[in-house]
Amino acid sequence: MKKEDLVYLCTIVGNLSGIPVRLYKEDRLSFYHSIVTLPADPILLEHNEISVPNDHIRFYVTSNFFYYGEVIGGAYRIVIGPSRQAAAQDQELKDMAFQLNLAPDDVPDFLSGMKQIIRLPLESMMQMMCAINFMVNHEKITLNDLIGGENQFGLEEKRSEKRISEKETPPEELHNTLAIEQTIMNIIRKGDVAALEAFAQDAPAVRPGMMAREQLRQVKNTFIVTTAEASRAAIRGGMDVEDALTSSDAYIQECEMMTDGSQITKLQYDMILFYTQQVQRIRHANYASELVKNVANYIQHHLSETITTEQIADHLFLSRQHLSRKFTQEAGVPLAAFVRNEKIEEGKRLLRYTDRSASVIAAYLGFSSQGHFSKVFKETTGMTPGEYREKKRR
Repeated sequence: MKKEDLVYLCTIVGNLSGIPVRLYKEDRLSFYHSIVTLPADPILLEHNEISVPNDHIRFYVTSNFFYYGEVIGGAYRIVIGPSRQAAAQDQELKDMAFQLNLAPDDVPDFLSGMKQIIRLPLESMMQMMCAINFMVNHEKITLNDLIGGENQFGLEEKRSEKRISEKETPPEELHNTLAIEQTIMNIIRKGDVAALEAFAQDAPAVRPGMMAREQLRQVKNTFIVTTAEASRAAIRGGMDVEDALTSSDAYIQECEMMTDGSQITKLQYDMILFYTQQVQRIRHANYASELVKNVANYIQHHLSETITTEQIADHLFLSRQHLSRKFTQEAGVPLAAFVRNEKIEEGKRLLRYTDRSASVIAAYLGFSSQGHFSKVFKETTGMTPGEYREKKRR
């Protein structure tokens, strides 16, 4: 197709779908169309590519579980996205804005624009790319071609396939698998990242039951079962139910787009590590109180805001006085100090693992100024942000 025809197609697709569309030629952006205004294109954060078994259609999945679809036709590429099925929370979008290095004044526009992008299930995105591919490459590819003829998430086997009875697996192998699963789920529930890393260094082989006769489908089904168990272990460890289940859905969708068993194995470890880290951040070692868990969850979802006791009390349907008194009793520290410590912990992580300036980090964490952030940081750690970064990067 000629460029003017492709530009016309991108414009129509963008208007109909409500999702940004880009046209590239030889890896250079040639045309961009979106009915929403964004200060920066979030595709700039995308580095990992996940392909499906077709030469002309590919998909990308970001670390925040947004997906992009790509159709390749000759020297041109049409890329549409981002979209995802579940609504993104403000904190997730603020994280993206931070990674894009947006100025604080641009962040509200970025959040507003991202929320206006139409949300689509992954299957709808795939079908849209099939239609675009037909117009560009005159190929008739169906959704079944992209996902290998299986059902939507592989949660059910083909009726014609006979399940293999557990009786065919020796009892000692079943015991081995069950023991390993229980060990991993207990690690997630406790949020013990160090134990997970130690376990992974010398983990015994897992022999899951037979869930499909085709090897790739077997690996995917095993991933799905493990993800379901891991999300529920994280919930028992204190993770917010909606967050855990939304992440589970996103991981399963990402798995379904993979065609390499080794990729799925790596994704499975990343998924288990993700849930373990989330629980670790919530539990803070030995915190077992439901109140403390709920407060920690609220803080993690509002790190970029000025968090007040009144806001948390309203969220938890408690009076300010009751919340302050009960929290101090159960956490051992005043609520204001707990909020401050949470923000400083995130600040330490950002100083160590990113190149963002102290002023940008201060704005991201909701401090009134860089000076205020530096003052609180030094009171908490004994070092200025600059001193901390220098020490941790030696």
